[in-house]
Amino acid sequence: MMKRILMAAALGLAVSMTAAAPAVSATTSQEEAILLKKKKALAAKLAAEKALRDADAEAAALKKAKAAKAADASGKRKPSVRIQPVVDTSAGSPRVCTGFFKCLFGKRDARVTRNGVFQTASFSASGGKAVKLSNKTTREVVDWNETKYPVGSIIVKTPERALYYVSGEGEAIRYAVGVGKEGMQWSGQSSIVRKAEWPSWTPPKQMIEREAAKGHYIPDFMEGGPGNPLGARAMYIGGSIYRVHGTNNEASIGGAVSSGCIRMMNADVMDLYERVKIGAKIYVYQ
Repeated sequence: MMKRILMAAALGLAVSMTAAAPAVSATTSQEEAILLKKKKALAAKLAAEKALRDADAEAAALKKAKAAKAADASGKRKPSVRIQPVVDTSAGSPRVCTGFFKCLFGKRDARVTRNGVFQTASFSASGGKAVKLSNKTTREVVDWNETKYPVGSIIVKTPERALYYVSGEGEAIRYAVGVGKEGMQWSGQSSIVRKAEWPSWTPPKQMIEREAAKGHYIPDFMEGGPGNPLGARAMYIGGSIYRVHGTNNEASIGGAVSSGCIRMMNADVMDLYERVKIGAKIYVYQ
């Protein structure tokens, strides 16, 4: 009788241990998943930090070269000419792509031509790989006689595809920009409430749903970095979901391409970022 009792107890213990095993395995698997997620996040952060250092070093070199050139000048500002950016459609045949993000990040070769001096800028990137930032710029100092805007203001003229920063009395800096698509353009007056370097991207729910209806998948969140659609810098417009930001698709500058945000070349947005103060007024005109 005692043997039967002992055998029953042993059998019950074995069943209990067998039932507990999946829980231990599940816990271990969950811990491994968390560890892997942390490793990926750290790798992305390190890559973004390296890209930021490289971009800042490039910007510093450009600033130094500009200062040296200014020191050699006579001090008399040369007459400036307003240059309209246009896309050179002869640069290549239309691009064919099968997915939303393949079109956004995939290989693209294009030229952006500026009337008058016919300078060109090229862009080429491959999805999933780090993108070397271009130092191409559309920045141009122009005469400015619209005295109702205080120094430090931003004025976006949508039909002109241009953003002006009022840099001083009678003077502004003009940048070529990409603007909202037809039906997503807007106008109004606000201010810059926040600035971010290598901003992350959290697409609004409306955008996710709108693109999903077209068969395009947009993630809920993207870490900041060279592959992020917001580019190297972002300035957030108060009371709205819109931003002035960089882009990893230079060929879109000069077009009506966004969901309402104002796009700039990365070199241009980095230059503007250093000039604009929190609270600066921004005026957007259609």
